[in-house]
Formats: sequence, structure tokens, C-alpha cells
Amino acid sequence: GATVKATIVAHGRGDKVRIFKMRRRKHYQKNQGHRQNYTEIRIDGISA
Repeated sequence: GATVKATIVAHGRGDKVRIFKMRRRKHYQKNQGHRQNYTEIRIDGISA
């Protein structure tokens, strides 16, 4: 049961990740991209 004090530093988005799916001999190709949202925080103190 610890308590953590934190401050939000920034919001941002990660690098783009490419997802490519393909089934051989079936004429199936799927291309997709994804960018994960994140919140950067600074830990100010931990009290147990």
C-alpha cells in the first residue's frame, strides 16, 4: 500500500508501427498502421 505523487510532463504519440498481413496464393494483403498514445509523467515522491 504505497502512495505515489506524480506530475504530468507531456502527452504524445509513439512511433508508427506497420502491420502487414499476407496469405500466400490467396491474393490477400492487408496493410495497417498504429500509433500508441502515451502520457509522460515525473515521479515526485513515493511514501510507503
